[in-house]
This record gives sequence, structure tokens and C-alpha cells, in this order.
Amino acid sequence: MSKLDIQNREDIELLVNTFYDDVKQDDTIGYIFQETIGDDWSHHMPIMYQFWESVLLGKATYSGNPIQKHIKLDQNIPLKEEHYGQWLNLWTSTVDKLYEGEIADLAKNRASNMVHLIKMKVEMARSGKSIL
Repeated sequence: MSKLDIQNREDIELLVNTFYDDVKQDDTIGYIFQETIGDDWSHHMPIMYQFWESVLLGKATYSGNPIQKHIKLDQNIPLKEEHYGQWLNLWTSTVDKLYEGEIADLAKNRASNMVHLIKMKVEMARSGKSIL
């Protein structure tokens, strides 16, 4: 049976919820989220829904600076290559598990691009260069 593509906010919420359920259990990156967010995800999840709805469906519901957030995170918990890679692996496998189609492909491509950009900006910030 073929899967549907990502189409609406409900699809975004299922994707994000499923992804973070896996993240919380992950040996490589789960502790980062546990230390940063703790047990109360009620603030984080709506932000992630808005972010991905903006990125994938063009709805202007997100306003924030994910690069700055990750730079601050890196100052407390140094982000390593394996963290970025595992995040992207989990995201890609979650998208593939739930959806297929043009927007699903976009979700994987945008995530990959964001990982590379955030990693670059975090490394620049570490070396004292411009961060934005």
C-alpha cells in the first residue's frame, strides 16, 4: 500500500510527534533533548509544528531563530558530527516510514540543508566569527 504525502498541519504533527518519540529513546542524541527540554515538551512541540508547517507548507506560523538556538545549545552541550548525523538519520527514516511524495522529499532535503547550515554557523560561532 502506498503512503500519502504530507498535506496539512495534522500530517506535520504526526511527523514531528513520531520523530521526537524516536529522538527521546535515542542513545546518541536523546540526552541532549532530555537535558535541554526535560520531561515537559508542551512548549517545544508547538514550536516544532509551526517551524515545519512554515518550511514545508509555506504557512507563516513560525517566528524564531533556530541557528541562534543551536549556537546557545552548543555552548552548554557541544554538538558533534554524530549528533547532526543521527538527527538527520532519524528525521529521514521517520519521513520515509510515514510519507512519500514531493513534500516528503522536500522535508528530507530541507532538513539536510538545515543541518549543514546550523553546523556551519555553530562552528563559526565557536571560532568567534560572525554567527548570523
